[in-house]
Amino acid sequence: MTASLIITGGRSLTMDPARPRAEAVAVSGNRILRVGSHADVMAEKGAGTRVIDAAGGSIIPGFVEAHMHLFAGAAELGHLQLFGTRGIAELRSRIESYIRANPGDDLIIGEQADYVIIGEHEPLSRHHLDSILRDRPILVFSPDHHTAWANTIALEKAGLLKGRKLGPGNEIVMGDDGLAQGELREGEAIDPVRSLSSKGMRDRLGLVTGGEPEPYPGKADFETDLETLRRGLAHAAAHGITFIQNMDGNLYTLELLEELHRRGDLTARVRVPFHFKNSMDISILEKASMMAARYRSDMLSSGFVKLFMDGVVDSGTAVMVDDYADRPGWRGEPLFEPRRFAEIAVEADRRGLQIAVHAIGDGAVRIVLDGYEAALRANGRRDSRHRVEHVEVIHPGDIPRFAELGVLASMQPPHPPGNHGLPLEPYLSRIGEARWAHAFAWKALRQAGARLVFGTDWPVSDVDPLWSLQSAMTRGRWNNAMPDNRQTLAQALHAYTADGAYAGFMEDKTGVLKEGMLADICVLPVDLEMADPGAFRGIAPRMTVCDGRVVFEK
Repeated sequence: MTASLIITGGRSLTMDPARPRAEAVAVSGNRILRVGSHADVMAEKGAGTRVIDAAGGSIIPGFVEAHMHLFAGAAELGHLQLFGTRGIAELRSRIESYIRANPGDDLIIGEQADYVIIGEHEPLSRHHLDSILRDRPILVFSPDHHTAWANTIALEKAGLLKGRKLGPGNEIVMGDDGLAQGELREGEAIDPVRSLSSKGMRDRLGLVTGGEPEPYPGKADFETDLETLRRGLAHAAAHGITFIQNMDGNLYTLELLEELHRRGDLTARVRVPFHFKNSMDISILEKASMMAARYRSDMLSSGFVKLFMDGVVDSGTAVMVDDYADRPGWRGEPLFEPRRFAEIAVEADRRGLQIAVHAIGDGAVRIVLDGYEAALRANGRRDSRHRVEHVEVIHPGDIPRFAELGVLASMQPPHPPGNHGLPLEPYLSRIGEARWAHAFAWKALRQAGARLVFGTDWPVSDVDPLWSLQSAMTRGRWNNAMPDNRQTLAQALHAYTADGAYAGFMEDKTGVLKEGMLADICVLPVDLEMADPGAFRGIAPRMTVCDGRVVFEK
């Protein structure tokens, strides 16, 4: 057997403890044929072998993006981008420039607007947006997507200007004049405005309802959605990502990806969950089991259930054990009552489904861990690999429970305030200094034996894994009493490759450069071990290989 592809001339960080470093990698078909010295690997060269010179750069496993939103992120590539915008003048300039370039949009959608985009002591309101755009609806999302701001005409068209009764954890912020102030918290408040777009919300159904498009899209709309996903997959491939663990989903998303795979256009492995919403009956888990049985290949799979337990700290919708520091008497409202979540966890676990739950506040994390413990008691211990997504604040008493229960901590290096260009406020004041040491507690979780897996939550944060590695390795402290949570290159890279593969039940197939494993490889133009981690951002892969196929090449 000769190699179809050889990558040599670099320094390979394999993630394989038996051979942590190598000079070259040979691929045959969709498998890794040989890992070793240049001479050993070149012995596999045949007449048709393509040889790539890594020119001293790093050869690593393809990145495993353990938490992202592929369909929504792909659609947002064409929206108004507001990352880093400061002040009303710059906001006006960016909105007006976007409108000139996109005159036909019936709803202007902005992304990545910081909570302090106007100023630390002046929240964005409909009045600010009205002063820029009065006659066309506009909806501006915060980076975490749990808060959005709309102008008056958007609120009127969506029937929200005078408020509306919403479920727990959702809020239309009202002004002193009895009208909506413009700030919308969580999906039930935001979605009526988002649905004003004539382009529809098929890209967000897996996140918003977990249900299917009605009516089912015709051929033209189906092709449009395929093209949207192609853009998202190409964006991921250009960043070295070969395995995507999607954190929203429905059957329609899987059907789109299945068609891309049939056409030869699926450029990453993708795992898509069933999204269980708090309005659903537990019997709907039969659909999750159906999705798991139908999609179980190495390229496209389901097999897990995603839920949201709370919102986010900045808007006060995260659930805390104790009161918010800046809002006495308020701890947030869980989206699932603890007893009900435990019942869902027991049933999903009984069905052999993995569970992944968005839990940001320490109160939400505790509810989720309690539910997983209930599942373990009811069904016995198994290799469930249940996950808690984000774990932004954790009560110190709950830290050991991750290892005790075999639960994965799925965390995002771009998310700590002060990282990735994020402001410190209002986050730090909301949780209060007493909680700082237990926020984004990477070090404490590792020391307690928890397995960490990394991702970006794209489009909440930039999908670039190198920037994420930089944030993991250079994270600062908010005061001198805080532990140093900086990760080593080995820790961060392992959490982005081998540990991510483990989270997706693929550790015996990918995430490691080892003979016989699936050929998922990223070639970088620099030697990561010699480079300054403070300069990782923007390092673009030279090549991405997924399943033995070159899916990106610079």
